[in-house]
Amino acid sequence: MVRKLALIITAISAIFLAQQSFAEMMATPVVQDTMPAPVTAPVPVATPVIGQPAPAFTAMDTNGNEVSLETLKGKVVVLEWTNHLCPFVVKHYGSGNMQSLQAKAKELGVTWVSIVSSAEGNQGYTTPEEANAVMVEKGATPAHRILDPQGTIGHLYQAKTTPHMFVIDAEGILRYQGAIDDNPSPRQSAVDGATNYVLAAMTALTEGKAVEVAETRSYGCSVKY
Repeated sequence: MVRKLALIITAISAIFLAQQSFAEMMATPVVQDTMPAPVTAPVPVATPVIGQPAPAFTAMDTNGNEVSLETLKGKVVVLEWTNHLCPFVVKHYGSGNMQSLQAKAKELGVTWVSIVSSAEGNQGYTTPEEANAVMVEKGATPAHRILDPQGTIGHLYQAKTTPHMFVIDAEGILRYQGAIDDNPSPRQSAVDGATNYVLAAMTALTEGKAVEVAETRSYGCSVKY
């Protein structure tokens, strides 16, 4: 009888101790890591700067030829952002203005590169075959036409409009960026009498002179990234 009573007392004591331990555990605050998560600084995007090296790129043109800004050193280079369906691009090709500039560039020994940064499904996007057909139809004669549907080169240069023009000297230094001329009207007749910044820049550079107007605000349709 005494043995049974001892067992009962032992069991009751165990239950009491277990309940007390559980209560203490529940009352203990959970300490969380209060250290703030590390802040990751955004990766800075280089901005094309007049007088500094132009952002380097390598890409294939619509004829399968590799185009590298590095290998083009020794020549003045014009970059033209284009979209054949944009009314402002139509202005310059419909009037023959852009074709005349491309012909003048060739005469001066300047390498003209047209770049299409329209994403697939957006206005101005073409396959290489369609792009070549557009050039034939418009009578365009750039040295190269590059398709940039991922917007890699476009974002590298922060190209905002079509057209958006950049002129790079023979040392690879950016010497002009901005509008093609000073008349932002979409009318083809607006080409007459306009001051053509690209013509002035590439002419000055091929003559060993400084570019007088180095930067302007581009105008046209937004690049369809």
